[in-house]
Amino acid sequence: METPALNAAELQKKHALEGAPDPFPSLSDPVASKPVATKQPVVDDHEAFPSLAPSSATNGKPAASAWGAAAGPRLKPAAVHQNQATESFTLSAIDLSTAGKDGKPATLGEIMKQVMTKFKVKIEASTNQKTRQTTFHVKADSKKELEKGRRSLLALLSPIVSLVINAPASTIATIIGATLKQIRDQTNVKIDIPRRDSLAPNGNGSANGASHSASGATTPVPDDEEEEPTIPITVTGPQPLAEEAQILIGQIIASKTSKTTQRVRDIPAHVVPFVKARHSVFAQAAQGADVQLALSSANREVTVSGDREGVVRVIEAVKGTVEAFKSVLTPLKITLPKRQHRLLVGKSVDEIMSSSKCSVVVPLPEDSNEEVTIWGKPEDLGNGVTAVMSKANSQYIHEFPLPGPIGLSKQLLTYIIRTGYPKTLSAANPGVSVFVPNVVKENATVLNIDLVGEKPAVDAAVRHVSELMGKLISATKEVNIDWLVHKIIQSKNAKKIKQFQENHNVILFFPPEADEQSSVLLVYDPTSPSASPSPVEKAKHLEDVEKEVLKFAKDAADVKSQTIAVEKKWHDAVVGKNGTTLNAIIGEEKTLSIKVGKDVGDATTEDIILVRGASSEVDRAIKEIQHIVEDAKNDQILSGYSVEFEIDREYVGRIVGAQGAGVNKLRDILGVKIDFSDEGDDGAKDGFKKKKTHQKSKVQIVGRKENVEEAKKRILAHVERLADETSEVLKIPNQYHSGLIGQNGKYVIRLEEKYAVKITFPRETADSGEGKTREHLKSDEVLVKGGRKGVAHAKAEILDAVEFEKESNNMIKFTVPTQAIPRILGKGGATINEIKDETGAQIDLDKSTEDSGSAQITCRGTKKAINAAKAAIQAIADQVGEETTVVLKIESRFHRTLIGGGGQGLKDLIARCGGPADSRSQAGLVRFPRQGEEPNDEVRLRGEPKVVNKLKAELEKVVAELRDRVVLAVEIPAPQHRALIGRGGRNLAEFQTKHGVQVQYPGSHSYNQAGKPANAEELADVAPENLVKVAGAKAAVEKAIEDLKSQIKAPAPEAVSEKISVPYKYYGTVTHQGNIFRSLRSHNVSVEQSGEPQKSTSPVRPPAQSSAAAASARIDDTEDSLGGAEVQWQVVPNYQDAEEGASEWTLKARDQAGLDRAKKIVQDAIARAEGMTQIGFLTLPDRSSFPRIVGSKGSNIARLHNETGADITVSRENSTIVLMGSASALEAAKDAILATASAPSGRRRHD
Repeated sequence: METPALNAAELQKKHALEGAPDPFPSLSDPVASKPVATKQPVVDDHEAFPSLAPSSATNGKPAASAWGAAAGPRLKPAAVHQNQATESFTLSAIDLSTAGKDGKPATLGEIMKQVMTKFKVKIEASTNQKTRQTTFHVKADSKKELEKGRRSLLALLSPIVSLVINAPASTIATIIGATLKQIRDQTNVKIDIPRRDSLAPNGNGSANGASHSASGATTPVPDDEEEEPTIPITVTGPQPLAEEAQILIGQIIASKTSKTTQRVRDIPAHVVPFVKARHSVFAQAAQGADVQLALSSANREVTVSGDREGVVRVIEAVKGTVEAFKSVLTPLKITLPKRQHRLLVGKSVDEIMSSSKCSVVVPLPEDSNEEVTIWGKPEDLGNGVTAVMSKANSQYIHEFPLPGPIGLSKQLLTYIIRTGYPKTLSAANPGVSVFVPNVVKENATVLNIDLVGEKPAVDAAVRHVSELMGKLISATKEVNIDWLVHKIIQSKNAKKIKQFQENHNVILFFPPEADEQSSVLLVYDPTSPSASPSPVEKAKHLEDVEKEVLKFAKDAADVKSQTIAVEKKWHDAVVGKNGTTLNAIIGEEKTLSIKVGKDVGDATTEDIILVRGASSEVDRAIKEIQHIVEDAKNDQILSGYSVEFEIDREYVGRIVGAQGAGVNKLRDILGVKIDFSDEGDDGAKDGFKKKKTHQKSKVQIVGRKENVEEAKKRILAHVERLADETSEVLKIPNQYHSGLIGQNGKYVIRLEEKYAVKITFPRETADSGEGKTREHLKSDEVLVKGGRKGVAHAKAEILDAVEFEKESNNMIKFTVPTQAIPRILGKGGATINEIKDETGAQIDLDKSTEDSGSAQITCRGTKKAINAAKAAIQAIADQVGEETTVVLKIESRFHRTLIGGGGQGLKDLIARCGGPADSRSQAGLVRFPRQGEEPNDEVRLRGEPKVVNKLKAELEKVVAELRDRVVLAVEIPAPQHRALIGRGGRNLAEFQTKHGVQVQYPGSHSYNQAGKPANAEELADVAPENLVKVAGAKAAVEKAIEDLKSQIKAPAPEAVSEKISVPYKYYGTVTHQGNIFRSLRSHNVSVEQSGEPQKSTSPVRPPAQSSAAAASARIDDTEDSLGGAEVQWQVVPNYQDAEEGASEWTLKARDQAGLDRAKKIVQDAIARAEGMTQIGFLTLPDRSSFPRIVGSKGSNIARLHNETGADITVSRENSTIVLMGSASALEAAKDAILATASAPSGRRRHD
């Protein structure tokens, strides 16, 4: 922040008479300042108090002062003669009591001599005995020396005072920023700002509700507070300089307190969109005041900053709006699949609100609930549902399940997340959003990747994912290694871990330290060019790396676990506030795991603490825990322990961090107070002493002893690292930089993390040859900054990588004729991309040289790759050199026909003329003009003269035939089109081949492209669906039309119909299990029925007879032949319980003859049904005789039916035969069946 300059009027206002209003009023009662001495100097010149920013010299008459001598100030403007600067000012009182040495006051002359000697200035003084004022005239060779001398003189002649400024808590962050250092440097005074937690809780300095913002932004005042608390700032130094610092701080406070920031928090989630939509209403509520309004949907809060009055009005408007919507909104819940929820968040909420005046709230992603809640007024909910459903179905969503089982799915998910694959996939498939599970549930059985976007793009992304999954199968493996030694393994074996990827193509993924997981994932890198698809090869490399990693783990540390009994009431003392004491015990390296109480997982007791880690660290931690518990038992909580030590001042800023971030982190983690103070900064006079070579700053830490010692240890370790810090600039040609950085910086980031260094490459090169970076690097320079050891290792690895790049990044440049460039590039870059893929070389074309008749091509890669690429390009260029070019005039209407579907026609044409068969060589051989290109009738042939001449002759021949081509239409009824086309278009293809024409039926894709028929006017009255177009040579077309007309069938005559009534009781007998309908269809007659009987028409067997009845029903003349077994015969009337009513059958036939035949069939069936008055049930002892009764394929049953007239049904489930007919027919059929059943095997009965 640039501090505003002070003018004379402001200084005079500060030194006004007693009772004048304070120009910088505090929000609370001011604290009176108590000067050390009672004498006050009078300073009347603006030059005595220069601002932080330089200001121009003051011209004109100075303003009158309201205090001091009646004569007023005697200010004279500075005069510059040649190169000399001069200035005059007057002091009304001088204090010499503190300016001497050994407690003896100095004289005015001694002080002037001291200042003149030190700052190379000349000082003259004159005193007016009446007014008691002394005027000083100061001269110097430069303005800078004059200002230094004047300030030194003022400091030595003025008393030391302490001034207190009560600053609102919200302004402290701004004051502490870069402005505080500027004020200190300018005025050489000491400024003390107490820490928040050191203030009295109920005093004026209470910091309740306020905090020192780490970002430097104004800390918001809670919207339920009327008065902001203040912080007392103490300024100590020579009076004029202290008062100048007071004014500067006051101006900062004044600029900040006219502004305010307030928030409305915890707005219900469903109300947030309604509030957001009323932004313009809230802006109007400010009534022209300067305010900024921001809404955070994630935090559910509105922040308003700006003029205080305007902010208050806007906040009230927001609160009123929130309360109003709370009372009028109604919820409506609908269920949508979880995958569609992601389409109803973010900007979609605003779009739904805009279109329907409703908001939508979805459950969290990890929540299995699929209910979506729509909020709105009752009359708007219908539109809300429509908008939500439209948005939920607006994009295609594909759920890609990761291959299982679930253990493998988690491994694949880890690889995908850690390598940033979702971002890579989205970049490769624009318009596709990729979502992976954020939280994996314990009982999950399937893990899905959701791909969202347009279907073609999503389908392409699915293919990419499928390809990756195929490469990852058998390419992952988990190794169980105690998580406490992960960090040790990574630091001690960093180089070997890197070599795993180079030698075995295996990448190691260690879990995040905070997860405390012991599984290390090994992945055979599928993206490496040297990756093998063989599962055996993958397994071998993974197994080799696993053995090495397990060896690392064995050598890393001797890990052990130990539990100690500690009563639960002492656990808080061990853990400390917010875990600070536990953090101190664990240490910065975090090679320990400490579980307290129920976190141990022991169901029997909570009076326990579990410590795991390296043996020595476990022993140390247990001793510290026991010591803390003893202190707690003895009520000796050493929260007041303090330690002081010194560090070099140059490291303070790095330790404190930007806006105090570094030191605040230590305070929060360890729960200690940390203060820094500059050594020797105890007065203005010391500020003028010569600076020491190594200035020190004092560090004071207060808190629990263990935490304090840990904080001291960390600060000193940080200082040691900073002292060890060095930087080195490496000279590396710019052409290798991209290879060293890697895709998305992955190589350089790995080096930075591995060696704890910062590596900077130059960015875009400026005209001066320097890269646009903070370090002003040249285009061939790379900066490595960090610890000496880390820089040395990083340098060595970078230089090794450069050597590798030199080997694999060879470059060759050559030129080719400009006319060869289109052939080298190919259509859409296909040819050049194919050369890149085949050779592995990187190829760049410099088109800036095309005007000279040749173009420069640069190939980069291995020697083998660039030589192969050059040979392939030169071969194409040589072909172009021998080529000839011919231009043919061919009307554009023939182009599509010549090219053919998918270019097949053109390919066949080239093949017939002896041209190349591969598509790459064919590209550019025949070029048709593109759509919209002029002239549109020029077809260019380019290639070998022999092939070009054949193509020319063939094209001219084909075009001549096309010019003779006509299109005629013929009327063919639409119902007959299907038969003429045939199944799969077979008939159509044969017809076209036979006549050498093209036939287009209405509805085909090419129907409209065939053009307008020449005889269209003759067929103007024909329905469009009946017009068939025939195209080709005129004679062939006319012959084909005659053939088509001959195949047209005469229209079928109108159908005839008649109704017949079929009684329900005869329905089953007449239909005979549907046989009658099949018979009618064979005569091309269809039947429509008005209804069917509700009751079953199947005959039902009566109850079984008693033994006596069975004996009387025995048939004597067959008893002997059946071996004495019982045969039962029961006869009951037919239709006795049949349903009343009838069904109207409508018979439809093509002609009257067919109808008459069908009518007779139905009438005969009804008559036969009327004669079947009886039903007989014949039960035989068993089914052994049934094959003889039925006969081969039912021949016996058919014969008996013809002979007796009875219907015979043989059951497949029991031994009962059902007979239906007249009484005489039943008797005849029964006797015949029994005779057949009693006949010996192998002999048939023939009557």
